[in-house]
Amino acid sequence: MTIVDPSGISAGGAGAETMGQDIADLGAIRPLRADVWRRFKRNRMAVASMVFLAVLAVLAIFAPLIAPYGITDRVPLFREGPSLHHLFGTDGIGRDVFSRVIYGARVSLTIGVLAASLSLLIGLVLGATAGFFGGLIDTVIARVTDIVLAVPYIVLAIAIASVLGGSERAVILIIGLTTWTSLTRIVRASFLSLKQLEYVEAATALGFSRPRIMFRHILPNALQPVIVYGTISIAGVILTEAALSFLGVGVRDPTPAWGLMIAQGKGDLANAPHLLLFPSIALVLTVLAFVFIGDGLRDALDPKQK
Repeated sequence: MTIVDPSGISAGGAGAETMGQDIADLGAIRPLRADVWRRFKRNRMAVASMVFLAVLAVLAIFAPLIAPYGITDRVPLFREGPSLHHLFGTDGIGRDVFSRVIYGARVSLTIGVLAASLSLLIGLVLGATAGFFGGLIDTVIARVTDIVLAVPYIVLAIAIASVLGGSERAVILIIGLTTWTSLTRIVRASFLSLKQLEYVEAATALGFSRPRIMFRHILPNALQPVIVYGTISIAGVILTEAALSFLGVGVRDPTPAWGLMIAQGKGDLANAPHLLLFPSIALVLTVLAFVFIGDGLRDALDPKQK
């Protein structure tokens, strides 16, 4: 006859229940976006930068409602310092600097997002094509990329801008057509490594078409560096647009581009430093915000941080 200890039964039952709960917790699968957001929130600078860009986007969208003056409105006060009526002062012809900085956010964000998107599209297509097909196609794309990289992009952008002019659309095309080279190399390297994996060989054996293998099987696994680079590239595009406007080949007056405002204010640095200070601060904070968000996304999308 076997003697059973009742305390052992109760302890075993509690232990089994606890073990079952632990197994249930381990089996719970969080969505990828929730896992990425959980890791992204750990980076306080990235979260603060996202809030800053959200506020800046609202200001840019609703600029006609928020800005107290239009971009061409003038008052009979020239180079006046900051005051209650003009928070950032006025420029050399009596225009409100605060209003122009707000409208300048619309210009910079529009050019930054659209030009970066065009650059990403070109780099993604060329890099994916070169990395997946290889051979002669890879060689041709790689050599074209090297040729474009051999010319400083700002020089190439200035040369193209002198032909196309200084409208916003022209600046978007100029920057988008001259900044795709780095992403092309990144995507090409990712495709070269990913196409050797077993799941790609299995998809090929099942008879899937090449476009389907490229864009439905390989591309989703190559998006991590693309997302991070795309976020940071917006900051580079905004700086490039500011440089072109500063050099006089970008957006033209009276469009309130930050780079153009900095160029116009550099001559009055001693008498009216606010003309240079406020657009410079707006430009620096916006660029840093995109860089910090890119840094946060890099950590959040890294499986090693899981």
